[in-house]
Amino acid sequence: MSGWESHLPALQVIAPMILAPVVMMLAGRGVAWGVTTLVSAYAFFNAISLAAGALAGRTFTYKLGSWEPPHGIELHVDALSAVLLLVITGASTLALIAAERSISAQIEVDRQPLFYAAWLLALAGLSGIVVTGDAFNIFVFMEIASLASYILIAGGPDRRALPAVFKYLIIGTIGATFYLIGVGLIYLMTGTLNIADIVQRLPLAADQNSVLAAVGFITVGLALKAAVFPLHVWLPNAYTYAPHMVTVFLAACSTKVQLYVLIRMDFIAFQPNLADHALQFAQFLMPLAALGIVVGSAVAIFEQNLKRLFAFSSIAQIGYILLGASLVSETGLISSIVHMFNHALAKGTLFLAAAGLAMHFSSLTLSDLAGAAKRMPWTLAAMVAAGLSLIGIPGTAGFVSKWYLLSAVLERGGLGYALAALIVISSLMAVIYIWRIVETAYFGEPGTDTATVREAPSILLAATWVGALANVYFGLQPHVPATLAASAAQLLMGSTP
Repeated sequence: MSGWESHLPALQVIAPMILAPVVMMLAGRGVAWGVTTLVSAYAFFNAISLAAGALAGRTFTYKLGSWEPPHGIELHVDALSAVLLLVITGASTLALIAAERSISAQIEVDRQPLFYAAWLLALAGLSGIVVTGDAFNIFVFMEIASLASYILIAGGPDRRALPAVFKYLIIGTIGATFYLIGVGLIYLMTGTLNIADIVQRLPLAADQNSVLAAVGFITVGLALKAAVFPLHVWLPNAYTYAPHMVTVFLAACSTKVQLYVLIRMDFIAFQPNLADHALQFAQFLMPLAALGIVVGSAVAIFEQNLKRLFAFSSIAQIGYILLGASLVSETGLISSIVHMFNHALAKGTLFLAAAGLAMHFSSLTLSDLAGAAKRMPWTLAAMVAAGLSLIGIPGTAGFVSKWYLLSAVLERGGLGYALAALIVISSLMAVIYIWRIVETAYFGEPGTDTATVREAPSILLAATWVGALANVYFGLQPHVPATLAASAAQLLMGSTP
């Protein structure tokens, strides 16, 4: 491994964290945006390098201060980490490339350096959660990402974001506190915070009630942070009232990072060491996943606000990810990990298209978007392409992950047939709420106040189409996410009995 490659895990966190205060001091229109975009693009380039190494079967480690773990802090990137790094840095970079006009319209020029500094801290925090091999540092990076996200969501002109972010803050704090209590109990029983070392020492204390309590605290805390049904109440308003580009970024990756922690901790540390825990994991989370899929899709059908509709759709998609993991099988884990990647593509593109519409429509209520496709045909075409991926139409990325999920549930036999029917029904429900958008935008009669409406700014439109074409490309060529997901699933299942 070359000298540069050996530092890649650390650079994923250090570069945005160090440059955040620098960005905060930059003045001039567009300067802070330009520097932030370059930093994010650099992180994305690093993530691609790490993913290429993971595809070749390599694992990257970095010992901070050259201290050997478990006494020193270790950064660790494997196939599972590589998928999430691609999602985080890719979503951040594409959103930032498209962001300049949209952010300028929503945030005053003198506040933009502070806003972009918070963006880099959110990027550093989310990346840090994924690369650290230390259970306590997951909490540290979780708080960095959360505090920065609160600032980003509340930074727009819509004052309804303030109660939304307050609810997010309260629930997020409870979730983080539960996680920290669980980690503290684990430390009490094992004397270590290094995840790999916890795996080695946990068997000696596996029969202790403190360990069982720790597992409960960690699972519930991460479920709160990941907006798992019915702990999702913070998510719809946070996505709806945040600045549009913040929604693009957070909807693509924020909850998936929390699910990543839940899956990694459970499959690597808990299931191999706690009797019958795999069964308990499935029995606890599978019903919540199924309910999330049904309720999220059902509410989306009746929503009138475009961003809120997509937010409730995200609750259903979180259900798909959790359902695959709750099967506790290699195919189920592959479906979960692939869907983390594919849903980020679809939902990021949908919110980019919504940001394009918001540049010319004062409201994103469906009735106000009547006939929008006549004025903004390219924007709506990209939205439809991403919507087809969300449904799971063959030839799109969404179809690939749903195919894996259907294959995984059918392996279960009797119960699997019921779950397969649930997946098909929920996909039909997605057809309904995507069709509502198509019907309104393409067949509705535009109002007289839309006569001057034109396409979204060119750079925003281009970014939206990059996302739309990526949904098609990875539907036809799913090799990269599927191979990484298969390697990650083998690693996780290799840790289970």
